[in-house]
Amino acid sequence: MLQEDGIRQVLEEMKALYEQNQADVNEAKSGRSDLIRTIKFRHCALLRNRRCVVAYLYDRLLRIRALRWEYGSVLPSDLRFHMSADETEWFNQYKKSLATYMRSLGGEEGLDLTQDMKPPKSLYIEVRCLKDHGEFEIEDGTTILLKKNSQHFLPRWKCEQLIRQGVLEHVLS
Repeated sequence: MLQEDGIRQVLEEMKALYEQNQADVNEAKSGRSDLIRTIKFRHCALLRNRRCVVAYLYDRLLRIRALRWEYGSVLPSDLRFHMSADETEWFNQYKKSLATYMRSLGGEEGLDLTQDMKPPKSLYIEVRCLKDHGEFEIEDGTTILLKKNSQHFLPRWKCEQLIRQGVLEHVLS
């Protein structure tokens, strides 16, 4: 969850430090050279606080970007709940940019870079359906009904996304 209160406190502290520095700079210009060390110290505190806030926000963006690769274009509601409106907007823009890029690769249908995140050992895998999902079509046109607790032998690339979303689980022999 975004630490809005913590960020707000740091920004308020930075504003107070900046205003104190402005006042001391004006006094130092009129001959009070004893304030220069204090001004430099506050300035270093401002720079440190800025670095910390930027590092925190950048780390959040990296984690949100990783969620797109892990869960796909639709995030579970419990993850979306912990994101701010700006983070949700950033996620949606990243999702659109990634989709545009993937469509530009690999011919007419594009290339889904989110598939096969790990090199497959076999092209088909056995999966168990964890919840009712409805009909699912594979590349040869066959339609399979994904009902809770049903097991299927499907192409890995067609079910990897559903595994990440928690609809299917890979059954290991």
